[in-house]
Amino acid sequence: MLNIEKYGAVDIGSNAIRLLIVTVVEQKGKDTLFKKTSLVRVPIRLGAEVFLDGKISESNSKRMVDAMTAFRLLMSTHGIKRFRACATSAMREASNGTRIADKIEKESGISINIIDGKDEAAIIASTDLKTLIQDDKVFLYVDVGGGSTEITVFANGHSLVSKSFKVGTVRLIEGLVDDGVWDDMEEWIKKETKIFQKVSMIGSGGNINTIFKKSGKKLGKPLSYLYLSSYYKQIKAMSFEERITELDMNPDRADVVVPATRIYLSAMKWSKSKNVFVPKIGLSDGIIKSLYNEKIAAELEVN
Repeated sequence: MLNIEKYGAVDIGSNAIRLLIVTVVEQKGKDTLFKKTSLVRVPIRLGAEVFLDGKISESNSKRMVDAMTAFRLLMSTHGIKRFRACATSAMREASNGTRIADKIEKESGISINIIDGKDEAAIIASTDLKTLIQDDKVFLYVDVGGGSTEITVFANGHSLVSKSFKVGTVRLIEGLVDDGVWDDMEEWIKKETKIFQKVSMIGSGGNINTIFKKSGKKLGKPLSYLYLSSYYKQIKAMSFEERITELDMNPDRADVVVPATRIYLSAMKWSKSKNVFVPKIGLSDGIIKSLYNEKIAAELEVN
């Protein structure tokens, strides 16, 4: 007998807002299946104004309310049993972030959890990331967003140390990352990985997913440093318009993919990683897994 439920996850990032709907299939005596049913992405680039002006504008506030109202209706149509909405660096740094969150809850019925970098890393770590983290290998996990980059070192099958850096694609486009922040990230990565002979990287985020998809590699196979370096030179030499027309990128991806690739390449260079694995997981996936884990924990308490 199968128990089938649908869960929803809303990820309010600095570059876009996403709704992920997952069908959770519980099978007696077997592993639970998580099937991605729908993904809706709205490119409301909150970070572009928050990182410059310190607040969310009225026009984007209205767009967020409209998006959340639409998401709520979609979740109702899908028959969602559990859902959670999380916001990262843009709303966290906005002076009116809490007020906007209250407005969204009042008008759409969706309560937003504004989380910090450590919470974000912990949520992502609850995904199927653990299936990649082998006991005999060392991994540098790098999640690149619009406002920040979360980095975690995994060894012996466990997370050793994590840190969030204010180096993100939208910040870089707006010229809001000084050399000191880059230096701090370089120093931290080198310090935390120098004791290991071999480090492989795991990359997450929409940009590395796009790069992986265009590479034609089979899922589970890594991208090499040489490939990523060559790709970076290619896209950096192209204009914004050429990336859209010749590489078939969406406009809101065609600009951020360049700084994102720079971040991934820098992390690989500083950790001496020769390969990057791309499992296509992110905050939304982590929210779904967290909701399911909470359900299981509650059932155990009742029993």
